Amino acid sequence: MTTLYEEAKRCFLIADPDEKLDATLSVVADWDAGNLSLEGDDEPIAFAVPGRLDRPILVAPQQVSKRGFGSVAKRASLIHSLAHIELTAVNLAWDTIYRFRGMPRDYYADWVKCAGEESKHFFALRDQLRAMGFDYGDFTAHDELWGSAVETGHDLMDRMGIVHRVFEARALDVVPQTRAKFLELGDSKTASILTMIANEEIGHVSAGTRWFRYRCEQEGLEPDATFFQLLQQYLGNFPKGPFNRDARLQCGFSENELARLESEDAAFRQKRHTQ
Repeated sequence: MTTLYEEAKRCFLIADPDEKLDATLSVVADWDAGNLSLEGDDEPIAFAVPGRLDRPILVAPQQVSKRGFGSVAKRASLIHSLAHIELTAVNLAWDTIYRFRGMPRDYYADWVKCAGEESKHFFALRDQLRAMGFDYGDFTAHDELWGSAVETGHDLMDRMGIVHRVFEARALDVVPQTRAKFLELGDSKTASILTMIANEEIGHVSAGTRWFRYRCEQEGLEPDATFFQLLQQYLGNFPKGPFNRDARLQCGFSENELARLESEDAAFRQKRHTQ
């Protein structure tokens, strides 16, 4: 029987987005049908980059094509940036499966489901781009999300804490606001896509929280203190608000975590205001 690890590696290394995501949805179906094994004993390779085409051109975050709501091109650039995040999230899911072995079956089930849902998100955003006269690859993109995956690739707890509870959790805060702006502009199609993304991201961040705490428990670490230690270790600061409190609570953030994040954000804003 083919292993899930083999299929995760194969999907991760496919360069063409259409081929990658068609393969992803096929693997999701095979997993759901019970056709994939977790018996692989190969040594996983720590891949530095996923399979990708030459476009979009990757640049520093501050050099990405201008995004916003003031023109069709700026709105398309914004949708393109979201599509790039979703494609990166598919690669993240497969890397998280392939790289980390010996976890409970539910762990792999969570990330297979994530890969399938992120694929649907990408296809929907790309179709919307095409309806606007653009396509994926027409704008520049940055690789900050994948960079965080590389940084945390040596430790599952760090990967869950930083990639999913910081970078992916940011979507909980910003996507609803972005959706509201598209509704104001009368773009109900993009708004409906963002509604789907916002709803399903709750499950993805919840999975990150679940397996972050699983590893904390295995190592005898207090989760909240460990999360803030990881923030300092990897980011040197705290995420900026405002935070979607209700969504983050649904994803397993504790009241203690949220109170401290909000307190640190308020202190940052006060300091910036008085400078």
